[in-house]
Amino acid sequence: MVYTNQEVLQFVRENDVKFVKLMFCDINGQLRNISILAPQLERVFEEGLYFNASKIAGIASENGEDLYLKPCAKTLTVLPWRPQQGRVARLFCNVVKNDGTPYECDSRHFLQTAVEYASSKGYTFTFGTSCEFYVFEQDEKGRPTNIPIDNAGYCYAYPEDKGENIRREICLALEQMGISPESSRHESGPGQCEIDFNFDGAMSAADNYMTFKNVVSSVSGQYGYHASFKPKPIDNDYGSGLHISVIVKKFGKNIIKANNGEFSEEFKHMTAGILEKAIDMSLFTNSTENSYKRLGTLNAPKSVSWSTFDNGSLLFVPQCHSKEGMIILRSPDNMCNIYYTLGLIIYSCLYGIENKLELCEPVNTPITEITNDEIGKLKFFPSGLEQSICLAKESEFLKSVMPESLLKAYIKEKSKKQKS
Repeated sequence: MVYTNQEVLQFVRENDVKFVKLMFCDINGQLRNISILAPQLERVFEEGLYFNASKIAGIASENGEDLYLKPCAKTLTVLPWRPQQGRVARLFCNVVKNDGTPYECDSRHFLQTAVEYASSKGYTFTFGTSCEFYVFEQDEKGRPTNIPIDNAGYCYAYPEDKGENIRREICLALEQMGISPESSRHESGPGQCEIDFNFDGAMSAADNYMTFKNVVSSVSGQYGYHASFKPKPIDNDYGSGLHISVIVKKFGKNIIKANNGEFSEEFKHMTAGILEKAIDMSLFTNSTENSYKRLGTLNAPKSVSWSTFDNGSLLFVPQCHSKEGMIILRSPDNMCNIYYTLGLIIYSCLYGIENKLELCEPVNTPITEITNDEIGKLKFFPSGLEQSICLAKESEFLKSVMPESLLKAYIKEKSKKQKS
């Protein structure tokens, strides 16, 4: 259901909501929140809620101007794992300036700008996500350990799969919040889970993803476990990726599948755009040093290539019987800021289309089996965060689609992480 401000206020009054969590995403993709008592919500809708941005890395403006949280009414949902008497609701917020204009470093604003730019060209993007994470035991003081909850493998069932109950409760909680997971299962690593989501519009997909991470952490904690979204939490085992499926339509028509069963020219251009800009975007899609421990290991992509087989390439184009053609980007991980990541995917697709980039041939043999001559023709992801930072600093593409203050703040924040 899509709410207006007045409908939210009415819902809060009629459903015993006592607290409202105002949630927003920092520059690193970490969910933040401020809780208010329900009677304060009407004022916050009108005026916004001031917060001390100087205490949040990457959020504070250079000139020190005041920043406010502005709730988005259509993101209202009740948190089902909280008490049913004196209920707690959640609203995602945009970050705005004192005069109500968007703050240029706000990640939701960046994605909304990308969506609006695509719409002005006649394009609509929808996204689906496949999210992997590990579940670890906690010690007697509730601190996370490095001990997975089981030693099960891909698609194992109970009793080997000890995460089945946790995934069920996660999916049920999401369903109560209006989000419908497509499927869930045990993944390849010990204690590793995956939950897949149906396609949705860019902003809804991003908000749903942030909700998913919050639900996973909350439900795991209630069971006495710790959920880890690190890309490579166990050095010699499978990493956790965030596979992003993309459907693109122009004036309502899917541009990936052509009528004769061949790929359309616009599909080739957009795919070439993602491939050309994937390395430029790597600081955003793979934003921690740990991210680069995953890439190139156990079927995680390392080369900038595409394939019609799921063979470890960066881009996978399924040859399925679905009416909707799609592409799947396999490099991102769960430490990214999802709003920046989806926005940059949109811009890279449009860059390829607008510049009519030529698409290279697919690599349809396993990456481990291609010849030295073929390897020599491929580009590869950066070896670590430092190299990725250097590439982002020089990227004309990033400079052309991101506000200067945002790109500068993001690189500064990642440079601090790299040195620490």
